[in-house]
This record gives sequence, C-alpha cells and structure tokens, in this order.
Amino acid sequence: MRPEQATNFQGSSGIIRPNSNNKDAFEVSSVNKSILLVDDDQEIRELLETYLTRAGFQVRATADGASFRQALNEAPSDLVILDVMLPDEDGFSLCRWVRQHPRQAQVPIIMLTASSDEADRVIGLELGADDYLGKPFSPRELQARIKALLRRAQFGQERSGSDVLAFDEWRLDMVSHRLFHTDGEEVILSGADFALLKLFLDHPQEILDRDTIGNATRGRDLMPLDRIVDMAVSRLRQRLRDTEKPPRLIRTVRGSGYQLAANVVAGNAH
Repeated sequence: MRPEQATNFQGSSGIIRPNSNNKDAFEVSSVNKSILLVDDDQEIRELLETYLTRAGFQVRATADGASFRQALNEAPSDLVILDVMLPDEDGFSLCRWVRQHPRQAQVPIIMLTASSDEADRVIGLELGADDYLGKPFSPRELQARIKALLRRAQFGQERSGSDVLAFDEWRLDMVSHRLFHTDGEEVILSGADFALLKLFLDHPQEILDRDTIGNATRGRDLMPLDRIVDMAVSRLRQRLRDTEKPPRLIRTVRGSGYQLAANVVAGNAH
C-alpha cells in the first residue's frame, strides 16, 4: 500500500531516496545473502530491489501474498521483508505462515508498515516478526536492519559447546533449535525467540539490561521509547508458559532489565 505523502522525503513512495551523488549511498557489501520481499507498490519494489542488489544481496521481489508464498516454497531465503498491507492478504497472515513453514520457520522477518499504530507493530512481533520499519523509511536504515538481523542469525548458529541445555521444565536442543517441555510439548521458536532464549541461558541469574539484549539479539542499539525488547521478552514468556503475575522464570528487575531465574544444566542429545 502506498503511504500518505510526507514532506521529509523525495518521491511518491514510502522510501526516503538516497542521494545518488553520495558515493556511500550504495555501499557495496560482500554479504551475498538472499532476500525475498513482498510489497504491492511497484516503485518501492523496484527501488529496494536495485538498492539491495547493489549492496550485494540476491533479491527476489513479489507483489502479493500468493506470489510470495510460491517464491518461498520454490527456494529458501536468508531474510524476508513483508509489507503489512497487500491486495490479497495482509503481512500478518504471511508472517504466521512463514513461522509455520517446514523449512523456513526461523528465517528473519522484517515488516514494513505505513501505520503509526503501535498495535500493528505489537501484532507483528507477537506473530514472530524480528523487526519492523515504518514508512517512509530510508533504504540505508533498512539495509542496517537487514545486516543486524543476519548477524544475529549467525549469533544464533554459534554452538554453546553442549547439544542440549536444560532449565526449569524445559530442554533446548542447540543443534535443531527445538524446545521441549517435560510433558512432551514441542514449542516452535522463531529466530528471534531462539536468540533471546540463548542469551538468557548463556547468562543465567544475571540481570541483562535492555540495551544488552537489543545489541545481542537485534544487532543494533535501541531507539528511545523502542519497546521491541520488552515485546520480545513478553513473547518468549508466552512460549515458556511464564504467564504468572509476576513472571516466575524471566523476572523483570525494575530499572535494570530482565533476569532468567533458573539454573542451566548442559548435556548431550540422546
């Protein structure tokens, strides 16, 4: 969906156009990762495809939910970008579908929204999106978010030295990223969920402030009033059935941050 016109960017789309005379505007990267994006605005698609391709990414751009689903089924991606408003279905349903995908459930997701309503962002994060960006936005800012999430994905792949970490009533398989409860339930974790849980398990009983969590799991500093860490912690609590008031497992330490109040035992998969 094309957002309302704004006065702080050039062009009619929801993108703040980079200055083509600035030699850093299209900084070439050797990342060489694949990105799948969906946006029904042709101008936005073409601008992003050009910008991100010049930055070293392999980009596939689609115009609606159906073509996005087909593209993801045909070939995997290292990261996906979802516009919230699409002609056939919204980005929320696509986000939910990706998180249930048999092969791509942990792929990082960035959502684009023209809405200033925080509820849209909360919904996206609760469904498993890793980050969001409001329109209008700068391609350079989007590229920074992409690189941050790809770094976080690499962080999540780093082995802890043990195949399984056991804590409270849970066991986390560090190889498959699968989380199991003692009653046999398996919980599906997004890449963001796994990165956050791994951070807590690496630092049990320690108080982690929001900036530390943001840097470790998002790869970027938090902006003022940015609630993405708080919403991510809330979502992880839901996954861990930590819904008591106050929470028992992941505690809120007022004015300081969050603490995993559990002992962690390392072991090997059977």
